[in-house]
Amino acid sequence: MTESEYNPDIVSVIDEDGKEHVFEELDRIETDDGRYVALVPLYDDPQEYVDDSGELIILRVTEENGETYLVPIEDENEFNEIGAAFEERLSEFYGFENENESENKN
Repeated sequence: MTESEYNPDIVSVIDEDGKEHVFEELDRIETDDGRYVALVPLYDDPQEYVDDSGELIILRVTEENGETYLVPIEDENEFNEIGAAFEERLSEFYGFENENESENKN
């Protein structure tokens, strides 16, 4: 594989209604409290990318009976802490400023 090749990590999630959603995994973090992933949706229709809000989907990774599940983070403080960690890591990787950094410069 050459440096210019891009092979995203694709994650398929089935929701509680049985509907499949496909995401690209941008990053993962492991802390003392758990494992987490940052995802963005993948769409078949290019217009859906234009209509998308562009927000990261951040989920906790859990395991039960040998199966891996992605679940929402229900604790607001935990979500904010993990979200800030992903935002910092991804802003460094992709070279963009997060909203808090740009507000502090004004």
